[in-house]
Amino acid sequence: VQLQASGGGLVQAGGSLRLSCAASGSMFAINAMGWYRQAPGKQRELVATITRGGVTNYADSVKGRFTVSRDNAKNAVYLQMNSLKPEDTAVYFCNADVAVTVLRRYNYWGQGILVTVSS
Repeated sequence: VQLQASGGGLVQAGGSLRLSCAASGSMFAINAMGWYRQAPGKQRELVATITRGGVTNYADSVKGRFTVSRDNAKNAVYLQMNSLKPEDTAVYFCNADVAVTVLRRYNYWGQGILVTVSS
């Protein structure tokens, strides 16, 4: 299973970006998907997650500004980021909890996507 992320870049404070991540490979089902981020010198932290049924969870720091969504038919997860702040600058990683068979589940990470917000 591979997760391919896209959509990062440089944006001014107050701007918007949309991240996308698609899973490919042999899978039975994808459970939760989500986004994490790691700023320079800091630990990786949760940004947002979404269950297969659409239940979402957000870090307090992004509530009201970011929206996570998914397309189960495309095995994809998205992160719409609005009202971006310089402190949102980080490498963003998509994540998926994948059932590769009925009995086996693994956690996968996409490659990091750099998001830079200038002040």
